[in-house]
Amino acid sequence: MSKARYVTGLRAVEQLLLRSAAEIVKLYAEYQTANPRVESIISQAKSRGIEIQSANRARLQQIGGEARHQGVVVEVKRESILDEAALRTLVENKLTGNEQGPMLLLILDGIQDPHNLGACIRSADAAGVDAVIVPRHGAAGLGPTVSKVAAGAAESLPFASINNIGRVLSWLGEYGVTVIGTSDAAEKTIYDVDFRGSVALVMGKEHRGIGKRIADRCDELVSLPMQGTVSSLNVSVATGICLYEIVRQRR
Repeated sequence: MSKARYVTGLRAVEQLLLRSAAEIVKLYAEYQTANPRVESIISQAKSRGIEIQSANRARLQQIGGEARHQGVVVEVKRESILDEAALRTLVENKLTGNEQGPMLLLILDGIQDPHNLGACIRSADAAGVDAVIVPRHGAAGLGPTVSKVAAGAAESLPFASINNIGRVLSWLGEYGVTVIGTSDAAEKTIYDVDFRGSVALVMGKEHRGIGKRIADRCDELVSLPMQGTVSSLNVSVATGICLYEIVRQRR
């Protein structure tokens, strides 16, 4: 039997009710709450016919795990995480079907902090990314903390967990997707590259960047220009900057 999946936090639950209410199985809410946002969530859930169960704070913490629940936890239908075959089908449908416009993929090479993963997913959703791709092993996966930080984006944005990222990078070129990796040592900056075609942007893990095997498979490596005393940015901040340079160019 599949393990239930939970989403915690006011913002994430509000976004789910707005965008993906059909995915909610049950709402657990703090009883006798004085928080008007919790009351509004309960009211919306009732109007959508969602099952509601009262729970005290200890029970909410038990259900939601490490993520701070803020008085609400929802059980959602277990997400369909894409494998490599499903990811390839998504790419084919986008680039050979009737949809217009270039593809944008975000590949996260080994991010381990769920807060960083959630922030990257949130930025990816806002920037119009078609799918987020992560390695199956040695990296954070979807969970309550990721969902809370992503503010609902983790339940709507296609998410692929892949055994062999290098192999994916190899076949992306068959579809005309340019793979651009980020590296502090790159001579070109993010502002020197044309992102108007189909692109897979590769961001590296915390403190170490992308691995050499992945870097060697990239068509281009770029850096962010650093003007101050710090040598690098948090990966989720850097991801947001890179994605919005792509958005800027495509507009």
